[in-house]
Amino acid sequence: MTPREQFLAEAAKRILIIDGAFGTEIQQRKLTEADYAGSLGLSKDQKGNNDILAITRPDVPEAIHRAYFAAGADIAETNTFSANRISQADYGAEHLVRDINVAAARVIRETVDAATAKDGVPRFVVGAVGPTNKTLSLSPDVNDPGFREVDFDTVKDVYREQARALVEGGSDFILIETVFDTLNCKAGIMAVKELERELGREVPLMLSMTLTDLSGRNLSGHTVEAFWHSVRHARALTVGLNCSFGASQLRPHIRLLSGLVDTLLMAYPNAGLPNELGQYDELPETTAALVREWAEAGQVNILGGCCGNTPQHIAAMAKAVAGLTPRAVPVPPVVTRLAGLEPFVMAA
Repeated sequence: MTPREQFLAEAAKRILIIDGAFGTEIQQRKLTEADYAGSLGLSKDQKGNNDILAITRPDVPEAIHRAYFAAGADIAETNTFSANRISQADYGAEHLVRDINVAAARVIRETVDAATAKDGVPRFVVGAVGPTNKTLSLSPDVNDPGFREVDFDTVKDVYREQARALVEGGSDFILIETVFDTLNCKAGIMAVKELERELGREVPLMLSMTLTDLSGRNLSGHTVEAFWHSVRHARALTVGLNCSFGASQLRPHIRLLSGLVDTLLMAYPNAGLPNELGQYDELPETTAALVREWAEAGQVNILGGCCGNTPQHIAAMAKAVAGLTPRAVPVPPVVTRLAGLEPFVMAA
């Protein structure tokens, strides 16, 4: 059975749980710059480079993964949100991209395989790919709207380098998450499709959009439905929303997306909105009650948490949705679906 087939089989039985935030968990450990830098001898300050801990302090991400599995997570994301050549350039660590991703995936693969060998419960490793800190759709110069800091092929190659290393380390799937620019996401899709041809096998994709305002658009201006029309050709294993806001603010957008996508829907919101100090105050029971509403309405297949969500939040979610029936995947009519910033359906 392939990872895709096994995942679909498990998702048909129950609502699956993906893990929570890594950044806030790492912050709580009060690490020093020396913890991040290790003995790598890098020229720039590494404090805040969470991804590099896979090399310098692998015990930190491993402990967090174990905490999320103990909380009831079925799916673990690698701690590699910024482990790409573009983002690592800020730390002078571009040459370590492959090593970071391989190590980050391997530490979960070993943890997952050991746990499953004990209890027989299938668990999955997802290679997390963030959006980078560049955008293909927008100019960073208000005086030159046509200017771009990077081009499509460069971003595609950056994604492919990271995805290849994540698969080498043992990732079952590649998750392109926090998509604020749909064109960046399309570069990621193309990168993974090229990787599939290189490897001679499928590398299942998971896609997750992030909204930048309550009207339901991402930074490149696409509505939820327009985003779906733009990426449905990828035949992703899951499509959904993450980050952005708390579950209350995402409710109407999850409802809309649930009726559109003919694949599994994954949602992992923030733990509410941050306070004035940037901290997340929403209690685990509150977040769990909010996402349970989605589950009771038959709108989700996979649930979890983004910024501010702790192992306690994930445990509360797992408990809240235990025994509830997962969303039935709709079979939409076959029509031509296109998109600019708005969706367009060509009449038959």
